[in-house]
Amino acid sequence: MIIYKFTTMRKYIIIFLAFIGMVSLFSACEKEETKAILLTTPTAPAITTVPDLTLKRTEASKALVIIGTKADFGFQSSVTYNLEADLAGNQFKNPIAIASGRVDTFNISVTELNSTLIKTLPLDKSSAMELRVRAVLTIEASGATPIVAISEVKAVSITTYGPPSLAFTVAGTPQTITSPTDNKKYSGWIYTDGTAFKFTNKDNGKIYGGDAATGVLTENGPAIALAAGAYNVVVDLTDLTQIKMTANDVTIGIIGDGVGGWDNDTKMIYNFTDHTWNVTKTVTAGGIKFRTHGGWAGVNVAYNPAGHDLNNLYQNDGKTDSANIDDIAPGKYNIKLYLDTKPMKVVFTPTI
Repeated sequence: MIIYKFTTMRKYIIIFLAFIGMVSLFSACEKEETKAILLTTPTAPAITTVPDLTLKRTEASKALVIIGTKADFGFQSSVTYNLEADLAGNQFKNPIAIASGRVDTFNISVTELNSTLIKTLPLDKSSAMELRVRAVLTIEASGATPIVAISEVKAVSITTYGPPSLAFTVAGTPQTITSPTDNKKYSGWIYTDGTAFKFTNKDNGKIYGGDAATGVLTENGPAIALAAGAYNVVVDLTDLTQIKMTANDVTIGIIGDGVGGWDNDTKMIYNFTDHTWNVTKTVTAGGIKFRTHGGWAGVNVAYNPAGHDLNNLYQNDGKTDSANIDDIAPGKYNIKLYLDTKPMKVVFTPTI
């Protein structure tokens, strides 16, 4: 009997201790859960290291590593980090998405970054930019609005590159011709005041000169002399011993009933100071357009059919024709055409 009672008592003690253990376990779990509390003010991520962002075609496959720190929302969870860029001072009104992932450090190639940026930034120029990281916490299955923590901005200078180009300077104006498909064949318009010049390959620094009359250029050859005017130049570098160049007058002309008729282009003169095409002309009733001198295949600029605005001209895209500029009051004008601006525009200034 005594043994039985002791055994029974022992059984109760064991059950009681087990109950206490379970209560302690639940209590511990509850305490553990209380640690998963969302911070009222999460710690934002940060950008700590940014490499030189002078992008070069010769380093297209080079990896650029932008190092950051993680955000702290109060507990471990899946956070998406978004690297963004915008023009300095623009307050990220138009952010450019650079990279996104579950890590706070980004690895992107030169060519990938350049391809993203040139959709917004000018080619072959340095731009003052700002970088930031947006950390986004999405609480799965909760339906709650994602929580965002944003880093302080990092000021950077980014230089993009365009297609391979041959550069030269005439009358203090830098110009280039390009090889859009990177096949060593370069073409483009150039404008010269008659000053002799040489081409410089922007990728390898080689300099080319020659004789425009024969169309033969050579490495380190003499400066090229062209009469003042505008030219369409084609340079072929596929033959390493000889470079061929053809030059054609591509001066912009003004044409239309309002300036003498549709079969009579009036040549405009290029201004090297403000990069505009100019002519002084008497305007009468009728339509006006601007085109490559003597034909419609190149430049064909006038009103946008969707909205007649002299400050937002339209280039015929081969599908929709530009609309005549037909609402200029008759009179004599200095006409200044801006083809290099975005958008293109034209200014009619009355003159005596």
